[in-house]
Amino acid sequence: MDFRETSEHRDLRDTVRAITAKFGPEYYVPRAEAGEPTHELWAELGRNGFLGINLPEEYGGGGAGLAELAMVCEETAAAGCPLLLLLVSAAISGEMISDFGTEEQKRQWLPRMASGESKVVFGITEPDAGSNTHRLSTVAERDGGDFVINGTKHYISGVDEAEAILLVARSGRDEATGRGRLSLFLVPTDTPGLVATPLPVSAKLPEKQFVLHFDALRLPASALLGEEGNGFAQVFHGLNPERITGAAVCVGIARHLLAQAADYASTRSVWGTPIGAHQGIAHPLAKARIETDLAALMTAKAAWLHDNDQPAGEASNMAKYAAAEAAGAAAEAAIQAHGGNGLATEYGILPYWGISRLLRIAPVSREMVLNFVAQHSLGLPRSY
Repeated sequence: MDFRETSEHRDLRDTVRAITAKFGPEYYVPRAEAGEPTHELWAELGRNGFLGINLPEEYGGGGAGLAELAMVCEETAAAGCPLLLLLVSAAISGEMISDFGTEEQKRQWLPRMASGESKVVFGITEPDAGSNTHRLSTVAERDGGDFVINGTKHYISGVDEAEAILLVARSGRDEATGRGRLSLFLVPTDTPGLVATPLPVSAKLPEKQFVLHFDALRLPASALLGEEGNGFAQVFHGLNPERITGAAVCVGIARHLLAQAADYASTRSVWGTPIGAHQGIAHPLAKARIETDLAALMTAKAAWLHDNDQPAGEASNMAKYAAAEAAGAAAEAAIQAHGGNGLATEYGILPYWGISRLLRIAPVSREMVLNFVAQHSLGLPRSY
């Protein structure tokens, strides 16, 4: 085993970090506090070819893999600018359009996604389904050559920034099991019959959340992504990239917070010595650093497995769990190291605590990861 990064990967990290550092927390935190999108950074990353680094070259992408996209996610977060829409537009939507889209769909969407001109967000979550994808109630029904969609989606990120939504809907039922058959659709956000209502959240994030209502929304058959009724398999193909890139963002958040806390603890002096010399401050930071490095290793493993067409579900779930826990520990240690200043707007820590806390819940909760590991890794009886 060789754990050294290639020179190309080191250059990738250095370049992404240098671009993002021109923006940094001074740019990100006020936008997170105000709930304003990070358009300028997104455009800069797109102009430099990093938003589509995992997309095929023939459609304007970089021709690299999820490992490289995860590095982009990590380094932007480590420079103080975690971008949640990298998970949904670049990872889930980009990967699924690349893998399942028609030639026309790929040419329509991928080049502009890669350049940063367009975003495609992901619509799966429903208020009464949660993690149980089989219970989705949003329905797509055939009407001649079209599909008509009715239903509701909940907690859909970045709809106000997106040109389209990659929508998961029930399009029939399996005769043997009675479970819903799912299909995927590319839905332009200006389609009549779609109403997007902001869903207020108290976490300080640049990305807004929405409730979506579909009322007799009509789509041509060309909006179907992949095979009708095979959406369940397609969705799960896209969820590993979301979990891997989510883990990478968490690793980057932890790195950013630990660097800030270590700098503060090295310069803040109360009893004639820097507070970082006291183990009550130093040990939580050191523990969080260990957990962060361990999470980074599992994230790299999961991305490698995905890129090499190996089973990646277990590693993706473990990476997401470990990285979210590490980011949470880093945020807690950083706030505590700053004392009262940990809550001060001047030091800008709380937005990173908010996103790290969110990522313990989404895109899959820590409890559902533990369920997966118990059942699939340990062979324990299914609990749900």
